[in-house]
Amino acid sequence: MFEAVITEKQRKLRAEARDLVKSVPRQLLADMDADKVIYPKEFLHSAAERNLLGLRFPQRYGGRGLKWEDDVIVEEEVGLLGMPLSCQYALVSICGEALDVFGSEEQKMKYLKPTVKGELCCAEALTEPRGGSDFFGATTIAHREGDHYVLRGQKRFIVGAEGADYFLAYAKTRPDAPSHESLGMFIVDRKSEGVEVKHVYGLMGTRGNGTGRLLFRDVRVPVENLVDEENAGGKIFYRMMIPERLTSAAGCLGIARAALEIATRYSDKREAFGQKIRNFEAVSFKIADSIIKLDAARALVYITARAADEGVDTAGKVRRLVSESKRFATESCWEIINNAMQVLGGIGYTNVYPVERLLRDARLALMWTGSNEVMNLIIQHEYYKELLAKGIEGRDIEADISLAEAEAAEEKVYESEPVPVP
Repeated sequence: MFEAVITEKQRKLRAEARDLVKSVPRQLLADMDADKVIYPKEFLHSAAERNLLGLRFPQRYGGRGLKWEDDVIVEEEVGLLGMPLSCQYALVSICGEALDVFGSEEQKMKYLKPTVKGELCCAEALTEPRGGSDFFGATTIAHREGDHYVLRGQKRFIVGAEGADYFLAYAKTRPDAPSHESLGMFIVDRKSEGVEVKHVYGLMGTRGNGTGRLLFRDVRVPVENLVDEENAGGKIFYRMMIPERLTSAAGCLGIARAALEIATRYSDKREAFGQKIRNFEAVSFKIADSIIKLDAARALVYITARAADEGVDTAGKVRRLVSESKRFATESCWEIINNAMQVLGGIGYTNVYPVERLLRDARLALMWTGSNEVMNLIIQHEYYKELLAKGIEGRDIEADISLAEAEAAEEKVYESEPVPVP
């Protein structure tokens, strides 16, 4: 259905992405899931050689100067490989966003350009042991000493803790300031004295990305590695919601598609009671439900990408849309994979098919880049703010009542105090 809305150039870009995906060795996926690979740098190198990293960034930094609509097309294709490589691919877009929008020219040349070329690997150091969703409650501290900042604290669940060459780390620069003005973002080189990868986690899924905990023991970070202004971390964080959540949503489209295609082909081959199991409603209706969920999720993600490209009305509306996309796409992905496993039956619960791996991978998507419960908070908050600020546009539907106007007005009670008898 989406062939009608993408351009010929985008079809060619998608073909490039499919060639990249086809080139990935099956053994790499197996080794990552078995924790035999800590960090898949060869995949990033291969994507960079094809000029498929950092698509949205200017050509002078190695990108193609494309749009979010193009980015999500490629991200969906990479999603067919599963969550780990989809995440690795997205990190360039996520970290690159901060450097491209807020970084100095020196930072872009030193970090963004080699990242897009696959020469440096990046990671975002946001979550802390005391909490993930409570971003502004960060306890990592940065104080200035001459021409350096000194960072002390720790981060955890950092994808690429083992393997990244540098981290984009948030730290408190003004602990006594209002929360949204209390943080700064710093580029921390992995080789800096005092940076330690304390533990690489054993994960249920999404393995092979070197996910671990970082310790910053009085790490001296040059002043020139401060991104934007000293207390601009909140502003950067709000912008980073777009790449974090949109790439998560787009990647899940590919993961869900992979599971759906496996289940559909299986149901057309597997026979029971003398016929193909696709002929049973219990099976075919799960396929139908999955098709609808995938198409609806893709439609929301693609329209959100267009809104991000065009800026729409307000930054709040973009935040709402990316939060909707992230929540709906990740939950749809989870449901589609569960449907696929049910269609396959017992064999789907084994590693004969990759569905069980996709299921383990996809569970994380409901929690990272902001849990889906936090997505709900943002969605309703931004909608209330948007709707109540603009008033009624077009027809006043509330006035379409059958009672007389005076009588209806008496029935509209909003206060909690007793209503006086007229």
